[in-house]
Amino acid sequence: MTLDRQRDSIKVQYQDDRNLNVRMGLHERFSTNPYGWSNWVSDHFTFADKARILELGCGPGSLWTANRQRLSSGWRVILTDFSTGMVARARETVAEEEMHCDFAVADAQSVPFPDAYFDSVVANHMLYHVPDRRRALLEIRRVLKPGGYLYATTVGEDHMVEIWDLLLPYIPDIHDRVYEVVRGFTLQNGSDQLAEVFKHVRSDEYPDRLQVTDAEALLAYVKSSPTAVIDALTPTHIEAVRASIDERIAAEGAFGIRKSSGIFVVR
Repeated sequence: MTLDRQRDSIKVQYQDDRNLNVRMGLHERFSTNPYGWSNWVSDHFTFADKARILELGCGPGSLWTANRQRLSSGWRVILTDFSTGMVARARETVAEEEMHCDFAVADAQSVPFPDAYFDSVVANHMLYHVPDRRRALLEIRRVLKPGGYLYATTVGEDHMVEIWDLLLPYIPDIHDRVYEVVRGFTLQNGSDQLAEVFKHVRSDEYPDRLQVTDAEALLAYVKSSPTAVIDALTPTHIEAVRASIDERIAAEGAFGIRKSSGIFVVR
């Protein structure tokens, strides 16, 4: 995928939070780990009582609203996203929860803040979308104070592979299409990229899987991923996929899906 095509794809996919909410909803309803992803991620944060924190690619602000009870009055949290629609939604979501954060539209490849400005930077499932990732990592290092932390989450190469196996009869290159999106920064190759810019990198993987009992929810997830599907499924294909899901649920009680997600803690 060319850099221009990747940038255009991101703009379409994340012009607002509708597609993202569909995908998040599947995880919220059918994940088997009762200790939620946002709680698990925030357990890795080591923010001081007074800290300046930047999130890149904040989406609708879900990481912070899910952890609103943990926020300290001594933190200044600045939520940014490449998408103006996402920043607008994050602002609404945070206001609904009566939380205080600051907001900005920002490109991770050119972070609009001074050198050594932040104690921590958070990049939650977004670095694989950045066209020039090394440039973004250098920008993150630039805006971090000496000894500051980057918390970067991502997925593994076999993340939710069973979903895309459903589409193989109709989109033979579906795994290449899906992996093209995330292959740039995964649990398998992210450490080496981070180590080129930062001295200390460690990783941790979140134990979880999906047990889906609603075929429509799974189909909605597929339809929310235009980068992978790109209108390649006809109505006849969709009905066949629905039938396959229903058969699996009837036979096994649920459609099981492996998950592979984790976090890099970087200093």
